[in-house]
Order: sequence, then structure tokens, then C-alpha cells
Amino acid sequence: MKGINLIHTMIEKTLGCLRGRCGGWSLIPLLLCGMTAGSGVAGENRGASVEQVLARYQAKVESRLRPRFRFAGAQWPPRAITLLALKDSRSLELWVLSGGSWRHIRDYRIKGMSGHLGPKLREGDQQVPEGRYKIEHLNPNSAFHLSIKLDYPNNFDRAMAARDGRRNLGGDIFIHGNDVSRGCLAVGNNSVEELFVLTALVGREQVDVLISSRDFRLHPPGPTVYGLPGWVPQLNREIAREMEKFPLDKP
Repeated sequence: MKGINLIHTMIEKTLGCLRGRCGGWSLIPLLLCGMTAGSGVAGENRGASVEQVLARYQAKVESRLRPRFRFAGAQWPPRAITLLALKDSRSLELWVLSGGSWRHIRDYRIKGMSGHLGPKLREGDQQVPEGRYKIEHLNPNSAFHLSIKLDYPNNFDRAMAARDGRRNLGGDIFIHGNDVSRGCLAVGNNSVEELFVLTALVGREQVDVLISSRDFRLHPPGPTVYGLPGWVPQLNREIAREMEKFPLDKP
């Protein structure tokens, strides 16, 4: 499931967001996700390339986003992007770097997510990771319309796992369309079209994804987190420092 090929893309969410990495073989979520993936426009991009997806959706996405960029005083396309995902409010903020400063463009609703507050620790725990991630690749053939793969586990995740003596950290964590997910972030089809097109235009190397349990701009992280590993407060402090780039007084 690591290669970018047709087999991977056809079964990516069935085996990535429904199997152990995002929740174990559970009949109910399997049926729910299966029905969602098979309904509406899911699967209409089967066999498409990233370039073909751009040709299909770019004009529609630009018509929706360009007015927001103009309102924010941001250039199109932007130089860089940060997606700030907040678990407690189930929101995903889109920020772009323009003219040397970060501009808020819009918020997306996280429609599907599993687990509780706290980082992903192992395969099958149904957790959405927490931390700063990069984009590993764009999948135009997702069974969940379109998907964007994160580089979980990253170096920090591996280092903390080695410290704890944990193995089998899981993987295949995506931002994807539709509204059902186990361990990934489902944002709906229109939203993932926008994120997919933006990522393709600016280049995945210019996109950061910051995932946090809470909005630390409102409530600073505490010194301890009950029931979680001792390194989690350190992670939260690092996330809080990253959040300082994105002020709450956004337009």
C-alpha cells in the first residue's frame, strides 16, 4: 500500500482509513465508509492523473476561492500554504503566505474524524495524528473523491515511539473528501477539491499541515496531559508556538 499505483489508489481508503491504521476491521465503519465512497461523485476520477484533476476542477475552484483571496489581500496562487486543523472545534483553517505575511482565507468543517484529543500512538488506535506534517503525495484516484496524504509518522513521531518502546505506528493518514473517516480528516468533496487544487498549484513542498487537539491561541497548553505520554506537553508547546503565526483576529 506504499506505492503510488492503481491498486493502491483503488483500495487506499478502504485499507487506510478503515483498517487498523485508522480503526481496525469494524463492520459498521466499513459499511458506512463503503457506502459513502460508492455514492455521489466518489470514484469519478478513477484512472485520472493530477493534471487531469486540475483540468477538471481548477476553474471551479478558482471561481470559489479568488474572491476570498482578493478580500484577504492575498496573491493567487499563494507562495505557501498552512492548513491548521483543530480537533476540538472540528475545523480546518486555510492560511496562505502572501507579501511576507500569513493571510486567512477560509475555514473548512471537518465532517468526519475519529478518536479523542491526543496524538496517534499506534496502528489501530483510531487516532488522528497531532503535530506538524508535510504532504507526501496527492491521490487523484481516491475512493473518497480526492485525497491528500500526510507524512505521518514523521521524525518526531518516530523519535517518541523509540523513547516509549512503541512499534507499529500505523500510517496512510489522509485529508480526503466525503464525510466519513477513521483516523483521517474528511472535509467533504467541494472542500477537498479546493485543497487538492491549491496543493497542486503551489507544490506539495510548500504546504504545511498543523494538527492540534485544541486552539492554543485561546487556551495555552498545560504542563501535563492526564493519561497521555509525558512528551505530549512538549508537543503541545511546539504546536502553540507554530500557531502564533496565525492570529485570532483574522478577517
